[in-house]
Amino acid sequence: MTADPTPEPGPDPRAGGTAVDARGDGESGDTMPTARRWTANRLRALPGSIGYLLIGGVTGAAAILATVGLLLVAATSLLGVGIPAIPEFLRLIRPLTAFERRRAGKRLGAPIPVAYRPMTGGLWQRLTTAFQDPANGRDIAWLCLHGVPGMVVALFAVGLPWGALNQLTIPMYWRIVPPGTVESFGFVVDSWPLAAVSALIAIPLAALVLQLPTVARWQALLARTLLGPSPGADLEVRVAELTATRAAALDAHGAELRRIERDLHDGAQARIAAVIMQLGLADQLRQRDPNAADELVRKAQDTAEAALAELRDVVRGIYPPVLADRGLTSAISALAARSPIPCILDVDEEASAPIGRRPAAVEAAAYFVIAEALTNATKHSGARQLRVGLGGTAEVLIVEVHDDGVGAAVEAEGGGLAGIRRRAQALDGGMLLSSPPGGPTVVRVELPC
Repeated sequence: MTADPTPEPGPDPRAGGTAVDARGDGESGDTMPTARRWTANRLRALPGSIGYLLIGGVTGAAAILATVGLLLVAATSLLGVGIPAIPEFLRLIRPLTAFERRRAGKRLGAPIPVAYRPMTGGLWQRLTTAFQDPANGRDIAWLCLHGVPGMVVALFAVGLPWGALNQLTIPMYWRIVPPGTVESFGFVVDSWPLAAVSALIAIPLAALVLQLPTVARWQALLARTLLGPSPGADLEVRVAELTATRAAALDAHGAELRRIERDLHDGAQARIAAVIMQLGLADQLRQRDPNAADELVRKAQDTAEAALAELRDVVRGIYPPVLADRGLTSAISALAARSPIPCILDVDEEASAPIGRRPAAVEAAAYFVIAEALTNATKHSGARQLRVGLGGTAEVLIVEVHDDGVGAAVEAEGGGLAGIRRRAQALDGGMLLSSPPGGPTVVRVELPC
């Protein structure tokens, strides 16, 4: 008996059917949910987009009024009368452009920065700044390009949804109203076929309505393009900040050198000169009056000890040895222990990075900032308790000094708070002062590491 030949392997109808069905389901499952998700996302974004465009209509009307005012100022400036009003008018339109930046930044998910050059000094200087500042030119460009389009788009943002809804509901009410009163895009609806055509017109209108979120985004992008900083503005601002920081650091360094020279000249140097004189007198009196010579030697020894103490204070003022030996936390603990007002040291142990050791310049700046803040509080605050906080991240060291005194602290030029700000700015950091009348006073300093 011969065996039947083994049949050639072929496609399994069930497997093939399953594959075809799976592919078919996959296509419909990939396409349809995507379209539904897109439509659902657009519908969710639609109320906010309509609201954004409606507010854009209000700002467009304000922009038109501002443009008319600008033209009036320009016309009167030709006669010489309106020239002094140019800088003031540019200041008046800044709240409007600032509002537009805020809402466009919220729409786009990123704030829109701006930097105006300060218009200070005499009239000629203010006019020069007004014409040379590119931010003013961008504000005027936005006024001109946003005014009429903003109002037109706002009308469409209201009219399109209303029109689509009206076209869709015409078949429901055309028989109820008096004949000849229902019009739809140039024809009178007086039959069911025309009512059906009106309902179909709602489809392209609804498609246009779903594009309103895109239009709102375009309007926000236009605001960011016109009102945002120019490509090199960030670099210019950064260069200006670094220039000011460098100047402040040089001033602080010069002031520190003068302080050290004054301390050495008026303190240790004078005492060492006194020691030399006392020892010289003692040498002259050694034979004639040994007792007086011994007394002068003892005075010279006391004066030398005082000079040594003052030298230690000067050295501590340059760079406290305790910082190098024991670290910032221990150095601040020693400062807090020497404070005439009870002082609590609060080290944030749950910070994202332990305090540990930081760069020497950062530790020295933090030490002197706290020392100056404690001195200021002791002299002026009338506080009963002080608190020093240390915290921050691996990139930034944060120092806070609180006191429960009378408050109303003011940062005066040449004062201790101004010195704290200069020390922070020398390291590209910053200082925040909060001191309402009645207290408490909080000095917060951030020092990049």
